[in-house]
Amino acid sequence: MTSIQRLASFAAIGAVSTIAYLALYSLLRGAMTPAPANAIALVLTAVANTAANRRLTFGVRGSDGLARDHAVGLSAFAIALAITSAAVALLGRLDPGAGRAIELAVLAAANVVATGCRYLLLRRWLGGRAGVVRGIAVLDDGMPAAELAVRIESPR
Repeated sequence: MTSIQRLASFAAIGAVSTIAYLALYSLLRGAMTPAPANAIALVLTAVANTAANRRLTFGVRGSDGLARDHAVGLSAFAIALAITSAAVALLGRLDPGAGRAIELAVLAAANVVATGCRYLLLRRWLGGRAGVVRGIAVLDDGMPAAELAVRIESPR
């Protein structure tokens, strides 16, 4: 997959995730304050987002590295939670009576920033799944000739 295709896939998954996040937030916001509504909506969409990007954007399949990949997703979630929580808290200070539409617009904008951070983090971790195999080249008489590093591209 080219970088442009990868970015397009990530953007499409991000758009669906953002719509789901805003819908969940709106539903939850009727029953609770912004902070818990934000956290719950984010955690529910972040797990699905990481799974979708792992498979569709970065071509990683199977359970090998699944826990590590979701740990990176958790880091991305923490960044997103910090950004969106700060945005909604700042809105509460600047305009305590802001309507739900303004709240959702601020959260959507904050989510775009968080998505950029998520892409950089996941691209670095999942997109760089290529490994390095190191070994020793040996001459016919069994003497080491040189250390060898061969880049092996992970199957996608």
